Amino acid sequence: MNTGKVDVLLGLQWGDEGKGKVVDVLTPHYDVVARFQGGPNAGHTLEFEGQKYVLRSIPSGIFQGGKVNIIGNGVVLAPDLFMEEAQELEKSGHPLKNRLHISKKAHLIMPTHRILDRAIEAAKGKNKVGTTGKGIGPAYTDKVSRAGLRVGDILDHFEEKYEAHKARHMRMLKALGWSDFKDLDKVEAKWMEGVRYMKRT
Repeated sequence: MNTGKVDVLLGLQWGDEGKGKVVDVLTPHYDVVARFQGGPNAGHTLEFEGQKYVLRSIPSGIFQGGKVNIIGNGVVLAPDLFMEEAQELEKSGHPLKNRLHISKKAHLIMPTHRILDRAIEAAKGKNKVGTTGKGIGPAYTDKVSRAGLRVGDILDHFEEKYEAHKARHMRMLKALGWSDFKDLDKVEAKWMEGVRYMKRT
């Protein structure tokens, strides 16, 4: 690899273009594979050594030993979904600790971002955009307004920061007239488990 040279793979449609498969093919020629933006949407389905994997947040270079994989600060990350994805890879014999690095500046998708996603979509009525409801848009709104939680916050007074951001989201939801908080406690418990997993690893 030439020092200082970076190749960027971009999608020019609406997603589901096979970017992950292309990265997987190109990876042997590179030392570092990085995701620089996006969230855990549909994911990239890859077949490696006869097994199928769906990657939503983790770069597809993770299957190649000796490669550095980075989740960059432009990515929005859901701890619960990240944990599920990482555990599946670990179970199938793909170690992450020495291969994967996550920027402390990457923003976290909170459970209340998912509720905001639904509430904002409902408020649009017939002008709905067809969101997946995974909270990606509201998480990016917080990122752009410099109001969101980041991976690095996990390491310092996290519960206090989390509650402050959650309270702000709840005020926004109240202003939208939203009252459907079904399963929030359950989702939040799994999300916090994901935060603890990220902190350990």
